[in-house]
Amino acid sequence: MQAACSPLPPADWDAYVGEHAHASAFHAAAAVLVGQQAFRLPVHFITARDGDGRLRGVLPLVEQVLIPRTRCLVSLPFCTYGGPLADDDVALGSLLLAAEEVARQRRAARLVIRHVAEMPAIPYPAALDKVSMVLALPDTREELARRFGSKLRSQIRRSDRAKPVSVVGHAGLLGDFYGVFCSVMRDLGTPVYPRRFFDAVLAALGDRASVLVLYLDRAPVSAAILVQWRDMIEVPWAATLHAVNPLAVNMRLYQELLHLAIDRGCTKFDFGRCTRGSGTYRFKAQWGAEPVQLYWRTHVPGAAGAATAVLDNRAKFDAAVKLWSHLPLWMANAIGPYVSPRLPW
Repeated sequence: MQAACSPLPPADWDAYVGEHAHASAFHAAAAVLVGQQAFRLPVHFITARDGDGRLRGVLPLVEQVLIPRTRCLVSLPFCTYGGPLADDDVALGSLLLAAEEVARQRRAARLVIRHVAEMPAIPYPAALDKVSMVLALPDTREELARRFGSKLRSQIRRSDRAKPVSVVGHAGLLGDFYGVFCSVMRDLGTPVYPRRFFDAVLAALGDRASVLVLYLDRAPVSAAILVQWRDMIEVPWAATLHAVNPLAVNMRLYQELLHLAIDRGCTKFDFGRCTRGSGTYRFKAQWGAEPVQLYWRTHVPGAAGAATAVLDNRAKFDAAVKLWSHLPLWMANAIGPYVSPRLPW
């Protein structure tokens, strides 16, 4: 097995990704390059080929310099799914050895492999606190409604009084999405991605991505970006203004997203990544979603598989979140785009 690394994807990268059972929309070459397009981050396309030159595995890596000055190679940051795709453990081992060599050459403090399929052959210690919440969808909207408990149905009906208007589109709705997203991220104490990041995401994913916005009196109050891959729709980014929470608009947003997935013939709906036991986890579980384990494995070069080091001090992190949530919105929006690419998302 021969491994190679290049800053550009080989011609057969996307064909391999398109046929692999565990691939995601974010494995596609254009999506891997989003970090470079938005933040000028170095990207490494690692491949493994057999003696006949046939592609047997791929591993995308994005290079980040995290706060405080910690160089990391990550597969993949900024999204839920990434990690190696391989035909077998031999190809997987070849990819990992090549990735470790890239980490050594780039003097990276950490090599982080994020994947969803269980891969016991990856020898790095794993963090298991993150999951995706996935709901198996019925064939019709009516059957979906019958699955919901009375409390959930009551919450959804509460949004009817506000009469939100739902619009689905693409890049033309990104400005409305971004206005809502910026406000909510500030309130959560999280530095926001720059607008150009989402521009790059939509350009890379093309018609696989859509934007859904809910309006009250023509003002955007709730919005999401959704990504369709095969028979599943994923929602990696969604936000609802806190001011409209009493109107249950957030419940309407997810009902609209679920209806859209059913109308498109999808069989699964991915509510996105969260931490086990968190409030977000409980919100997604009430819709009937089940956790799917995410594996975040970390290799520390030169440490012989030492346990993952924590990148931040918990107390300092909590203090930073509290401080950020009290910044004026204009200040958070101005500073956030410079900070967010340096955080370990």
